[in-house]
Amino acid sequence: MADAPDTRTPAQIEADIRRRREKLAETLDEIGVRVHPKTIVGDAKAKVAANIDHTLGRAYVGVNRAVTDFKGQLVGEDGAPRLERIVPVALVVVGVVGLLALGTRRRKG
Repeated sequence: MADAPDTRTPAQIEADIRRRREKLAETLDEIGVRVHPKTIVGDAKAKVAANIDHTLGRAYVGVNRAVTDFKGQLVGEDGAPRLERIVPVALVVVGVVGLLALGTRRRKG
């Protein structure tokens, strides 16, 4: 199978070469920007920031769910406090704070 003869004029060939050179120069510029250390560092920073944002978002949702669940244990559906659950929790908190206070006193004394 023989190649068809090129029927373009020299001016058309020169214009085609000029377009291809310009396109090649653009491509090389893009490659230069992509492999530049500042670009690589910037991309890495953006990935880390996105991962941190994603992780913090998931942590926020988890904490919010835990707080909502805990609040549901202490407050009835009508919004009234459930004293049968609040009093034991309060006693535990007071006990822990008291033990911490005693531990601090013993270390100082």
